[in-house]
Amino acid sequence: MARIALVDDDRNILTSVAMTLEAEGFEVETYNDGQSALDAFNRRLPDMAVLDIKMPRMDGMDLLQRLRQKTSMPVIFLTSKDDEIDEVLGLRMGADDYVKKPFSQRLLVERIRALLRRQEAIASGEVATTEETKIMERGQLRMDPLRHSVTWKGMDVALTVTEFMLLQALAQRPGFVKSRDQLMDVAYDDQVYVDDRTIDSHIKRLRKKMRAVDNDFSAIETLYGIGYRYNEE
Repeated sequence: MARIALVDDDRNILTSVAMTLEAEGFEVETYNDGQSALDAFNRRLPDMAVLDIKMPRMDGMDLLQRLRQKTSMPVIFLTSKDDEIDEVLGLRMGADDYVKKPFSQRLLVERIRALLRRQEAIASGEVATTEETKIMERGQLRMDPLRHSVTWKGMDVALTVTEFMLLQALAQRPGFVKSRDQLMDVAYDDQVYVDDRTIDSHIKRLRKKMRAVDNDFSAIETLYGIGYRYNEE
């Protein structure tokens, strides 16, 4: 049973969404501000978090930033209808998806299930061995989709689901260019629109994580106006 954390200062949303998720078989934890959620997460992380952006004490953006320092668990943002800037910024900071308020609870359930499937399928031994699921080694890079693990020069690199999928898509064919549109198709379904800058931000964060273990990492090359290419080192 997956544990879902709901973080929102609207008690009506917390109550109604929690009831829906519990009816769908999820274990649900609710928090009405970001600081309370962070305190609880420091004790025990959930399997996924659904975060409102505008909250007292600590907003969703700050909470996401803190979470990404310690975990790659899936995060969905709840955003107001007109908060397009917040949606884009949230995705760039490492959120995996967003749902606009007012939202269909059925849509939210499906987004949650889709992200959990995307993460858990690659960590399950039940997944069939394909090009997408078998261990891949490219020079100093080693990726194990079944365990959602990445190492560079033997050192572990913690990536979000989206970052993992983008790196995998690039590294599968070293030397070949992937356009931003192609990378969008890899990272997001057709219900979520993101712009080129969001993909650029994901790549920037991916490079930053790789350079945290190797300051000389340069395997991901930018081809300005075209896309990105993985060069095997």
